[in-house]
Amino acid sequence: MIIKYLKLDFVIRAREPIRLPPYKGSAFRGGFGHAFKKVVCVFRKKDCRDCPIIRECAYAYIFETPAPETNAVFNMDKYETIPHPFIIEPPEEKHQDYETGEEISFAVVLIGKAVEYLPYFIMAFEYLGELGIGRGHAKYELARVEVEGKSIYEGKNRILRPDEYKSLEVPEQFSHAQEEVDDSSKPERELILDLITPVRIKYRREFVSILEFHILITNLLRRLALLNYFHGENKRAEWDHKKIIEKAMAVRLERNEAIWVDWERYSNRQKVRMKLGGLAGRIIYRGRLSEFMPLLRAGEVFHVGKGTSFGLGKYRIIEK
Repeated sequence: MIIKYLKLDFVIRAREPIRLPPYKGSAFRGGFGHAFKKVVCVFRKKDCRDCPIIRECAYAYIFETPAPETNAVFNMDKYETIPHPFIIEPPEEKHQDYETGEEISFAVVLIGKAVEYLPYFIMAFEYLGELGIGRGHAKYELARVEVEGKSIYEGKNRILRPDEYKSLEVPEQFSHAQEEVDDSSKPERELILDLITPVRIKYRREFVSILEFHILITNLLRRLALLNYFHGENKRAEWDHKKIIEKAMAVRLERNEAIWVDWERYSNRQKVRMKLGGLAGRIIYRGRLSEFMPLLRAGEVFHVGKGTSFGLGKYRIIEK
């Protein structure tokens, strides 16, 4: 499968002092949906399901992706939601207070068809600056948007120079390669997974506190398959899930330094406080890992688990 994506670095400038929560993803994601709807919604309806142009609407596609009217590929009763085709990666710095004129950087990953809606994302984050973020809804201005250090949008002149998206290929037949070769001939290796933002993964309907390798791979397969089907090539992945998971179960969790961390956010839409904890820290796996690397590398870009649009599920691979 080939999933296209575009990673953007947004740089905003505080127009007044800004105080952000410890986990900054909630501040940027919280008001973003509201700002996006204000920018693009034609009918101002509260419920997208009643909208006559739901299948043509940018907001509905990004936030309320409708399932196909006829869908023989995925039984959606097995999945809670269709994944959002974007990820907001908040600043990783620890401090929470920013002075007037100070710049704050965060990343946004657009996935698949969402790349085509780049101008709407820029407009929404500009409008969010007028609404304000953080405690007291402090205002900011969008200074620029960059791709790999190259500016594609300057807030002062509002000129957009679109950049080409990238494509990430994940082989679908890797578990079938060299099936006749004895696995014992392949060398073992160690791999460190640094869980940067809380990773919320369910296994057998329960959130896991110990992330075994086969559980990680199961969730990566699911996420990539759903992203590819609903936002990419619109076809089923040809993985042999059973064989892949069997091989993944042979990879050992050598050392676990990840702990469960909790954080809360207030949902304006649902009018409730939500707990969104997950695992953070380092995990060391050992085994025959080579054929899993394409999946793991894809997870570095697209994250894993729940709450990815808030930036959750971000990890970094450290090879030993």
